[in-house]
This record gives sequence, C-alpha cells and structure tokens, in this order.
Amino acid sequence: MKNGFFRYLIAAALIGFGVVLVLENIGVMDFNSRNAWSYIYPSLFALVGIKWVVDRVRHRGGSYFWGSFFFIFGALLLLDRFEVISFTFNDVFKLWPLLIVYFGFMFIGKSTRPKVIIESSSEKNDKENHNSSFFTVGNHEFNQPNWKVEPTTIKTLAGDFYYDFSKAYIPEKEIPITISALAGDVHILIPENLEFQVNASVKAGDIDIVGQTVDGINRSLKYVSTNYDNATRKLDLTLKLKAGSIRVDSV
Repeated sequence: MKNGFFRYLIAAALIGFGVVLVLENIGVMDFNSRNAWSYIYPSLFALVGIKWVVDRVRHRGGSYFWGSFFFIFGALLLLDRFEVISFTFNDVFKLWPLLIVYFGFMFIGKSTRPKVIIESSSEKNDKENHNSSFFTVGNHEFNQPNWKVEPTTIKTLAGDFYYDFSKAYIPEKEIPITISALAGDVHILIPENLEFQVNASVKAGDIDIVGQTVDGINRSLKYVSTNYDNATRKLDLTLKLKAGSIRVDSV
C-alpha cells in the first residue's frame, strides 16, 4: 500500500482515540483499554470508508462500493457500542442485501478502469473508426495528460464517466462522442478555447451545461458554443441517461 494510506490510518487512529477520551470526559462512557479499542476500530472502519468515498468523488482512486460498505459497517458497530441497536462484528454477514441495493443503483467496481469489451467498428456512412464498449459495467475516466480524443461510442448498464478535455490531445476535426447508460453520472470538463455542442437527456435526474440547468423527469438540454459551425476542431457530444446526472463545465 502507499505510504499515504498508512499515514491516514495513523491519523484515523489518533482521531478515534481522541473521540473516546472526549466521550469519557463528558461521561458518555468509562475509559479503559478494552473499551477504547471497541470504539476505536469501528471508528477506523467508518473513517476509512469516508476516505474511499471522498477519493472516488475527487477521482483519486477509492471506491463507492467498498467505501460506503465500510462506513455503514463501522457506523452500525458504533451504534451498538452506544446501545442504540444490537450489532456485533459477526453480524457483518447480515449486510449481504446491500449487494442488491448497490446493484439496483449501479455496480461500481474498483477505482481503476474495469475490464470492458472494446471493439473497433466502422459505421456505413463514416470512414472514421469508433471505439465502442457494449453493455458493460464500471467507470470510465479520461484525465491523463495528453490523452488522445477519438470518435467514441460507449453503451453501459451503469457507471461514472469523467472526461477532462483540458488535458487531452484533440485533432483538428469534428469528433463525435456518444455516452448512453441506464444509470450513472457524467462529468465533462471542456477548455474555453474548444468549440462544442451537447445533446443531453435524462429520464430521471438533472443536467447542467455551463450553467444552464434542468432537472426532473424526461428532461433534455441542447447547447452549441458560439463559433461551433466555423471551427475545425470541435466536439459533438451526445449524452443519454435513464437515471443520473450530466454536468458539463468550461474551464
């Protein structure tokens, strides 16, 4: 593991120990080494879970699935310690229905790009090759320095999509990009000097395109930048979600 993760665990242990001391001082609990550990390790689970979720939101690794699982597990153990509910470490197996809940929203695997089916296909009326992934589940992140933008069609069951075009190499042509998913979040960053148009739609959710917003049921939004028609280098974005959020920001 990275050294940063160990530093985080040490910091979390200190935080948990400090919380226990505060609770002891205000009379919520009696402090001894055995009681302290019974409060500290659930706190560690909860804090690590929060870190993984925050890292995932900030696109720095992490995992929604495991982060939320560890947070819920730690929180339930703490509620047991405060005698709100009855829940022990061995009751972890009672949480298996969470798998159904997670898959109901979206199944998100590890923070690295998942294994997907990638095929090269050509449309009948288009000589450009399109990268296509059909009916996969997982996250799609394009934020590495100088990554190459190509015509792309992505169709997935569920997942998150993060595109940072300010870091990309973009050829001098019109580049179509289509994203279609049953559930997920789409976040796209576009530099100010790049012309683009967006056709976005959601069955249930919200859309925010450079400050223009809609939300609710069966919503759609179209946007065309000022000099799109005359530009040689430009993006044509088609974004379709059954449920989720679409956000396009200019940076």
